[in-house]
Amino acid sequence: MKKKERAKIIFKELNKLYPTPPIPLYHKNAFTLLVAVVLSAQSTDKKVNELTKDLFKVADTPDKMAKLGIPKIFEYIKQLGLSNQKSKNVYKLSNLLIQKYNNQVPSSFAELESLPGVGHKTASVIMSQIFNIPSFPVDTHIHRLSQRWGLTKGKNVRQTEDDLKKIFPISEWNKLHLQIIFYGREFCTARGCDGTKCLMCRTLYPNRKQKFICKKP
Repeated sequence: MKKKERAKIIFKELNKLYPTPPIPLYHKNAFTLLVAVVLSAQSTDKKVNELTKDLFKVADTPDKMAKLGIPKIFEYIKQLGLSNQKSKNVYKLSNLLIQKYNNQVPSSFAELESLPGVGHKTASVIMSQIFNIPSFPVDTHIHRLSQRWGLTKGKNVRQTEDDLKKIFPISEWNKLHLQIIFYGREFCTARGCDGTKCLMCRTLYPNRKQKFICKKP
């Protein structure tokens, strides 16, 4: 089966399973989604959502977040990995949004990636989900599934992102990244599927007998 044939199967199945996938991170506006994505690095969305519900009750704007200060921000998120650095980044990016962007989240990759704690993947999420600009955020989960499904041989998430953009229509990028995440969490998990067990893997590679070893980004 060629890559384009696999892509068609994936596209059809994901649209059937998740026709309108929601954003998995709890948020109230562009700023809170930005903060939530920053906090989600090396943490589960479930845990981030648990903690940000209280945080966003008191700080759902850059001004309110900056007024909290680093120690109080830390108290809200201290259960997350890298919480020390994340609390500093959230405080610093809040101040930058106040000083440079009139309390607004900027709408370009360059501006977003200049903010503390915001890398390309985080910027891609904001561009796609807030500004509806075609982007394909790729995290380690999407990287892993894309390898299992024969969509990329990329050694890192940026190479995988480039490969996925070449395969799928630009009009579908924003939705597809969410669909792949949801499928991975429900069916093709890191421990539950080794490339031979879930329906997608078995459909795409019916003759695969051995465990598929993913290249870590």
